[in-house]
Amino acid sequence: MNKLKFLMIPALLVSLHSFAQTSDKGSVGKTINKIGNKTAQVAVKGASAVADKKYDGKVGPAGQTIYINKKSHYYYVNARGKKVYVSKSKLRNKPM
Repeated sequence: MNKLKFLMIPALLVSLHSFAQTSDKGSVGKTINKIGNKTAQVAVKGASAVADKKYDGKVGPAGQTIYINKKSHYYYVNARGKKVYVSKSKLRNKPM
């Protein structure tokens, strides 16, 4: 009986592991990616608001909020939570 349990447990674990490896990335996978991207965006924007200065008079190419880091580089945070550095010539005046 003990030997049967000893052989059955690894077989069961291997079969469960193979079920978990399905590559179906349907709407659940897309939703998880959207949630992850939004979480990253909010986290980076929050950290930028605390650590860096906000450039009030200018916006990014598509109207994004511009931050200035301690090395005087201008950047905005994209939809995936990445900092996108832009030159000063690419900045636009903030609409009233």
